[in-house]
Amino acid sequence: MKELLGLEEAQARLLALAPQLPSESVPVEAALGRFLAENLHAARTQPAADLSAMDGFALSPGEGPWQVVGESRAGAPYPAALATGEAARISTGAIVPEGADRVLLQEDAVRDDDTLTATELPPPGRHIRARGFDFAAGDLLLSRGTRMTPARLALALAAGHGTVTVTRRPRVAVMDSGDELSPDPAACLPHQIPASNAAMIAAMIAPLGCEVTRIGPVPDDREALAAALAQAGEADILVTSGGASVGDHDLIKPALAAWDAETAFWRVAIKPGKPLLVATRGAQVIIGLPGNPVSSFVTGFLFALPLVRASMGDPEPLPGAVTMIAGEDLPPTEHRREFLRAVVEGDRVRLAGSQDSSALSALAAADALIDRPAGSAALKAGEALRVFLLQNG
Repeated sequence: MKELLGLEEAQARLLALAPQLPSESVPVEAALGRFLAENLHAARTQPAADLSAMDGFALSPGEGPWQVVGESRAGAPYPAALATGEAARISTGAIVPEGADRVLLQEDAVRDDDTLTATELPPPGRHIRARGFDFAAGDLLLSRGTRMTPARLALALAAGHGTVTVTRRPRVAVMDSGDELSPDPAACLPHQIPASNAAMIAAMIAPLGCEVTRIGPVPDDREALAAALAQAGEADILVTSGGASVGDHDLIKPALAAWDAETAFWRVAIKPGKPLLVATRGAQVIIGLPGNPVSSFVTGFLFALPLVRASMGDPEPLPGAVTMIAGEDLPPTEHRREFLRAVVEGDRVRLAGSQDSSALSALAAADALIDRPAGSAALKAGEALRVFLLQNG
């Protein structure tokens, strides 16, 4: 029997197949969650002039007194330069008039008509935001591959950009298959179960910002599968659930072969999720997830989500593990790496309940996966272990 692939090797082989999508220019405000396809340089200097950091008075050099000759407020600067012995009323964010070298805080000012003195004189430069202290025109602000967050949207706009160049949204089709699946969860016969995997996987993928299309549930029938696959012909990524194992009615592999898809690899040494299938059809990538709900979720988390992130331009698409403390004893593992559904409690993590690959109640309660290497010895409560936090679960 062919040796199963290890997790890291399988992930590396999958990410090497990630679709290379074209870039497009979008309005900055529509770029949330997208990844930059080009470096972003400042088109303007911020601030464009020396600005007051406080409400008070812009002072010409000297120790006073000063004559208040006007006002500079945000959006309406004082129109002239200050001469020696002159001051201007100034508000936060207003341009500091030429000839001023500091700002006197309002609470430290004593004003008698237009004569101004200071109870505490600030040193030169105090309370002034110097021109360009944030960034200057031409500065590199965001590198290619950066994910656009709300603060980065604001930075791009402040830097003078109305649009940014990002990677096109991937088109992802999600399909579940199986004779036992009922499309109506309220009308299941005893031999059926509600079709939930595709909805679950689509809900995991959609927040990444891609276009998700649902297909199915599709019965275990070659013609039905061929028709369903034809619906996914324009997708960049196709994620299937069910039918990827070795049973008599597991028809995904032959259906994909008939669709001119080529298997890249099959089966990974993890539990749950061994019968993972990865295939390609031209530039399209197909991931065949197992049909058991927990197996589908775990492999979706470890493979489908990283593939989508990589296709979006994320330079670090794999989930990152953290170290936590075991909240209970854990048994030894066997010949496959195990991912246990778990609940985080402070700095500790405990099992969420049943670890059966069909147990949705435990999966719904989980907010983490405990990563247990193959052949691990029993682990005692209080010992350190690796954990993946299910932030998109």
